Amino acid sequence: MSNITEFATLLDDAARHARGVDQIDPDSKISLADAYAIQSASIQKRVARGEKRVGVKMGFTSRSKMVQMGLNDVIWGRLTGAMLVEEGGKTSFAKYVHPRAEPEIAFVLRKPLAGNVTAVEALAAVEAIAPAIEIIDSRYKDFKFSLPDVIADNASSSGFVIGPWCDPHRDFSNLGLTLSIDGRVVQVGSTAAILNHPLRSLVAAARLSAAAGEPLQAGWVVMAGGATAAEWIKPGQYVSIEMERLGSAGFHLGE
Repeated sequence: MSNITEFATLLDDAARHARGVDQIDPDSKISLADAYAIQSASIQKRVARGEKRVGVKMGFTSRSKMVQMGLNDVIWGRLTGAMLVEEGGKTSFAKYVHPRAEPEIAFVLRKPLAGNVTAVEALAAVEAIAPAIEIIDSRYKDFKFSLPDVIADNASSSGFVIGPWCDPHRDFSNLGLTLSIDGRVVQVGSTAAILNHPLRSLVAAARLSAAAGEPLQAGWVVMAGGATAAEWIKPGQYVSIEMERLGSAGFHLGE
């Protein structure tokens, strides 16, 4: 596809300036391979400006969402250091087009992890786990997009907040959690909603990132995917996650 660079520039500019743009693929004619090529080229523009790759995020990690989107696999996006929001800190609504928040669990790796690995091998590479929130934000006008649109737009990833790092050898397969806004619970769920066990998301991350020539590195964060539906967020709100046995994390959304 000859427009990979053009579309990557369009989406990079949209993310930098928090400006909604028209769909690049209104008729769903772009292949998923080309959509990932656009995502990669867009992230490379961030890296060229000095941002550092710090991990990956996983998307469509619920079976029902995969079926709804006609997929037989998860999708993924890239994280950079500029996307990290300090736990308990503030980020500006002006940085986003129409942001939402998802409660998740995050992994940080103590050693590289690549290719087709088992769950045991994946867990052995984990340094710690933490409650986390992902800020997702489509850059498309009117929140209208196709699957290739989403992938090209870095799987809608825009920011992430990490809570306290905890021992990964405790059972985290079915931890209850809540997402709250200004102290009011708006979503209730469990880590089991992430592919029935979040470790499966890490296994998929190792496989997909290695296939793209970007294997998971020591120190990288892997956001395992939403454990509930995403929640719209507005300026002035405090958004927080409380996860059974792992603790809490949150952030303020400024103007």
